[in-house]
Amino acid sequence: MKRTTFSRAAFGSAAIATVVGAVTGNEMMHRAAKPLIVPALALGMRRFSPVLGVALSAATVGDVLLMDPDDDSKILRGAGAFAVMQGCYCVLLASAGSRPTLAAAVPRFAGWAVASSQLAKKSPKVAPGLAGYGVALAAMSTLAADPASAPGADVYAGVVVPNSDPRSWKALGGILFTVSDALIVYRRLYLSSEMSRRVVEGAILATYSAAQLLLVEGFSRQK
Repeated sequence: MKRTTFSRAAFGSAAIATVVGAVTGNEMMHRAAKPLIVPALALGMRRFSPVLGVALSAATVGDVLLMDPDDDSKILRGAGAFAVMQGCYCVLLASAGSRPTLAAAVPRFAGWAVASSQLAKKSPKVAPGLAGYGVALAAMSTLAADPASAPGADVYAGVVVPNSDPRSWKALGGILFTVSDALIVYRRLYLSSEMSRRVVEGAILATYSAAQLLLVEGFSRQK
């Protein structure tokens, strides 16, 4: 079996097990599988990049810390780890020619402002740390939206349309990362029943896993 094939199979298995474990409340499955998601992707990198290596290491630390999404101290430390990852992703995007545009930045930073204000009202203990992370996320997603890092890709209504070139997948990866983290805020602030929180946690992990796949595949192919 080729290394890339094994990597994708391992990633898919870990992601599915993580989502199923979260939705069903199977803590053993969830805790065993989640830390393997990002390392599985790293196995399939087509060329080594020190910056991407740091990003994926930070993401793995964040994944471990956020296995308990209701522990405030771990949430803040996890947000710090993911901020490092997002910063590295920004460096990679900028090196591929991505630049921020007003059309991409406005909706992303508007969403950040809304989420930050709600956190400040309803969850003030974690609001500053999560708002700081949100800036890094919005910056990454803004850069990922620039067609410059996906040469030859079609653009529809200002959005890069993914094609067979993995470099075109980064824009969708940035969007899914934003969706995943928006769901984290929604789950924390507005859901109380155990079942609804489990279902949304599954959606968080599914969109997060897909975002990482699209971004890492895109980064590993860029020159």
